[in-house]
Amino acid sequence: MTDIDAWVWWLIGAVGLGIPLVLTAMPEFGMFAVGAVAAAVTAALGGGVVAQVLVFVIVSVALIAVVRPLANRHQRPQHRTGIDALKGRSALVLERVDGAGGRIKLAGEIWSARALDADVSYEPGQSVDVVDIDGATAVVM
Repeated sequence: MTDIDAWVWWLIGAVGLGIPLVLTAMPEFGMFAVGAVAAAVTAALGGGVVAQVLVFVIVSVALIAVVRPLANRHQRPQHRTGIDALKGRSALVLERVDGAGGRIKLAGEIWSARALDADVSYEPGQSVDVVDIDGATAVVM
């Protein structure tokens, strides 16, 4: 049985780290895999075990510390859906809205509504903002 060179072990480790990257979609595993490839290059160039481990750690930590925050900044904003997408939108009062109820037109649909502050009322034609959805009732102000 022949001894396997250290660089081959590092490449096997890089492939091993690539598997959970694909299965879990956690980019940190990819950064560790790149660190293992850098350690494999160090081993192939004749670097000792300490140098290989240091290169692995430095490259992996540098990628996590630098690339990860940059990637997080460039992520697309999450689009709100369902009732979360309605919160903060403007609506038109169709029937008087007060603490007891009323009707508004929100996103092209007619909704039951009530005022957030029970002492305030809104008259037909006024614009209101939706602050919450309580069941099938929009809470407005």
